[in-house]
Amino acid sequence: MEMPKLTIGNVTARLPIVQGGMAVKISLSPLAAAVAQAGGIGVIAGSGLEPEELANELRAARAQTDGVIAVNIMVAVSAFKELVHVAIREGADLIIAGAGFSRDVFTWCREADIPMVPIVGSERVAQLSERFGASAVIVEGVEAGGHLGTDEPMETLLPRIINSVNIPVIGAGGVVTGDDIKRVLDAGAAGVQMGTRFAATKESSAPEAFKQMYVDAKDEDIVLIQSPVGLPGRALANPFTRLLDSGERQRIERCVTCLKKCGKDFCIMDKLIRAQEGDVEGGLVFSGAAATRIHDIPSVSDLMERLVSEWQLASGGASA
Repeated sequence: MEMPKLTIGNVTARLPIVQGGMAVKISLSPLAAAVAQAGGIGVIAGSGLEPEELANELRAARAQTDGVIAVNIMVAVSAFKELVHVAIREGADLIIAGAGFSRDVFTWCREADIPMVPIVGSERVAQLSERFGASAVIVEGVEAGGHLGTDEPMETLLPRIINSVNIPVIGAGGVVTGDDIKRVLDAGAAGVQMGTRFAATKESSAPEAFKQMYVDAKDEDIVLIQSPVGLPGRALANPFTRLLDSGERQRIERCVTCLKKCGKDFCIMDKLIRAQEGDVEGGLVFSGAAATRIHDIPSVSDLMERLVSEWQLASGGASA
């Protein structure tokens, strides 16, 4: 028994698995290329990269695989337009955008004949996206990691959005195992997006201490913070999140105006970069709600084989 393929516009992946785009510098070319090579859709997170850095990551990924490579960019970042155009120029197969809504990106992608896939949290935004030309939508429930656009669970949102549009719908939030994939596909989704599970793989560009936090996480370690982006975010508890919880205002030592609009409660770019560079106490470690179900740090190829086998067993077929 084979997993269904995932077709988005003019692009088809052998497996219905999209690796989440995790910034800053967590999902770069090594992770995206490994996922694409294994049959899924590998995603480079463009947010937090300079345009030329993104170009280099795309070129590196292309040198490693002929699989499907997408780029995820937050609409909220100041360099959104520049990053999207670099992704298009360098031959990204898909553009994924969240943390805001941009009408312009649909035009840019249509002119380049590249599928545009927004991350949505309501029927209204899903329908608006379809009207503007989205090739698919990713429904990200409250279980997801990073910035959250809804307070509803994915399983509640998913059927409503599937019924409201005529394009493929991909479910995201709380997906860790092949059993989870079966549950989401059985609900009518065309595929799943998995972020946190891929952050804890060998090819992820997160430091080892960052990955180990997922393996060690308990329910009480998963917290919500308010991001300067203007959205809540889910992260793993550490001294920095506890400082935020105390209400103490953080000093911003240097501002690079990385966001179009910033709440200035703290510098989100600084805290994400700190974590990616290994300061998991003073930085921000974004995480999905299902991190407590992650117990190892496998290679991407081993993880993908495991997911397929788990899906097959849950579907009543033989293990691969």
